Amino acid sequence: MYPAKVLLLLGFWSSAAAAVTLPLLSSAAPTAYEILQSYNFPIGLLPKGATSYSLDPTTGNFSVNFDGDCSFSIQNSYQLRYHRTISGRISSNKLRDLRGISVKVLLFWVSIVEVDRIGANLEFSVGIAGADFPVDNFDESPQCGCGMNCGKEETARVRLRGSF
Repeated sequence: MYPAKVLLLLGFWSSAAAAVTLPLLSSAAPTAYEILQSYNFPIGLLPKGATSYSLDPTTGNFSVNFDGDCSFSIQNSYQLRYHRTISGRISSNKLRDLRGISVKVLLFWVSIVEVDRIGANLEFSVGIAGADFPVDNFDESPQCGCGMNCGKEETARVRLRGSF
């Protein structure tokens, strides 16, 4: 009779633990990458390694944190740099007032201040100039240091069409 009570208690505690655990798993906060997707942006706008973020859904003000500054090249032509914390304002198909993201144009680093999704393209603005790229160029997140070529000798799958 004693083993039956133990089994009954174990069964009860297992059921109770499952009942407590499942709602916690289903109510987990979305990642920064999932938030991007909810505003109709691809995850590849952020490099891998976002450690935390904050978002005010009423104003769209956000910040995303990384372990440190992050830089990488895309196709050995564009050098990008993300600071430890990036911020801005997000709404459907629009990123505004961006701070902490820059691209090297010729010899100078310039800040990317806006990104608009227009149909199947993303339009990046550095203030006085801009460039359009297909959205599908950003299906995957690049990795700090090596971009899309981490551990690969061949050319990256992402081929950016457009120029600043």
